Amino acid sequence: MSPSFKLQCHFILICLVALRGESRYLELRQAADHDPFQFFSANLKRELAEEQLYRRALRCLDMLSVQGQFTFTADRPQLHCAAFFISEPEEFITIHYDLVSIDCQGGDFLKVFDGWILKGEKFPSSQDHPIPTTERYIDFCESGLSRRSIRSSQNVAMIFFRVHEPGNGFTLTVTTDPNLFPCNVISQTPNGRFTLVVPHQHRNCSFSIIYPVAIKIYDLTLGHFNGLQLKKPSAGCGGKGDFVELLGGTGLDPSKMMPLADLCYPFHGPAQMKIGCDNTVVRMVSSGKHINRVTFDYRQLEPYELENPNGNSIPEFCLSTL
Repeated sequence: MSPSFKLQCHFILICLVALRGESRYLELRQAADHDPFQFFSANLKRELAEEQLYRRALRCLDMLSVQGQFTFTADRPQLHCAAFFISEPEEFITIHYDLVSIDCQGGDFLKVFDGWILKGEKFPSSQDHPIPTTERYIDFCESGLSRRSIRSSQNVAMIFFRVHEPGNGFTLTVTTDPNLFPCNVISQTPNGRFTLVVPHQHRNCSFSIIYPVAIKIYDLTLGHFNGLQLKKPSAGCGGKGDFVELLGGTGLDPSKMMPLADLCYPFHGPAQMKIGCDNTVVRMVSSGKHINRVTFDYRQLEPYELENPNGNSIPEFCLSTL
């Protein structure tokens, strides 16, 4: 993994860690100008939702998990900027342009990407996203305000932008809407529980956790047959239309991760595995013939668990890269 890619991944990780930060409303309000990432507290998000629209400046490299209105104004040429948006797993994100003042002819741009992308690695992967990759980019300089509001297909989205002239910039409003059957998700937290349901749809869904974790699967319903098996070169679930796989890797794109285990048959757990990778993904492949469901919880591995792996774990592939 290149130093620049690792730096950007560390930015994502630091921001996600900040989601677990302070929950006291007044302290966070007072700290806003110094540490905007503290605003990712779930308690604060609920309180802000009950108040007037939250507003703050957007930075050249930023991450946000609250609804509100955000303004970027260049104080000097800003040529390589991006803002990452993340919501709760069961939500879509809508980005609405309120005001845009950039010079498209002079080389400025403002693009929305449906998902996240880092150094060419995308989430969701091209194989798992319902929209072709080229259509996941919405370029303001091409569409203008004819596409004033853009909704994501999952709980993450981002913008890329370049602004040369000081004083130019844009204002946008970010809101969320319920997603009854979330398919592709990046978790905000290193610990949690989730049920992934794919109801009679021919699609693949990934749940990404950007931490080394212990995964415990409690229930798996696939509409056919019972068991968990480690992936082998000559065996697997590829011949079946419905299955769940556990993936691990150091990047963002599930299609470039190492398959670590296949779950080919329904069962009632728990079945646990420790995966010491920078990124762990639970991926469900569905034929559309059944209602498929998997329930799992996850927790971040402690440092001593990474140093001394034991039990049902995958030590060789990922731990050597941490």
